[in-house]
Amino acid sequence: MSNTASFSLLFMLTTTIHNIEEGLWLPQWSKHAGKFHKSVEKEEFHFSLIILTVLAYLVSGLYMFFPQGQIIKYFFIGYVGTMIINAIIPHFAATVIMKRYAPGVITAIVLNIPLNSLIVKSVIDNKSVNIYEVILSTGIVAAVLIASLTPLFKLGRKVINF
Repeated sequence: MSNTASFSLLFMLTTTIHNIEEGLWLPQWSKHAGKFHKSVEKEEFHFSLIILTVLAYLVSGLYMFFPQGQIIKYFFIGYVGTMIINAIIPHFAATVIMKRYAPGVITAIVLNIPLNSLIVKSVIDNKSVNIYEVILSTGIVAAVLIASLTPLFKLGRKVINF
């Protein structure tokens, strides 16, 4: 199995496990999260989480089969980088500041940071991308994913209540 396929599968696995942890506990936690997370209903959160997980699978699958595609590669690396940042802000930061466990922090620290950092280090080491491309693609993908959350929650409410 190539490194590209291994990285893609590893990213899908870590993202899935992390999203399952969030899906189980974040909606209830959000009701007491204050400034860290707007209160979100379970159904709309699960809908959004499924869409974002499917997107991660789509990007990973495309990267696995078309690793030389520039846009695909940057979107994949940006998503990987976003999941590293997501581990720190909001998960770890919320846990420290609130002095209360924020759902997703265990899988973020145990899986997402080390394994996704390994992916980033490997693609930089093999000169597939450089650190500036990682930072830029992470910033762009993070901005797109953050901007998509509110519309996804709204769409989830409409779909669930349909």
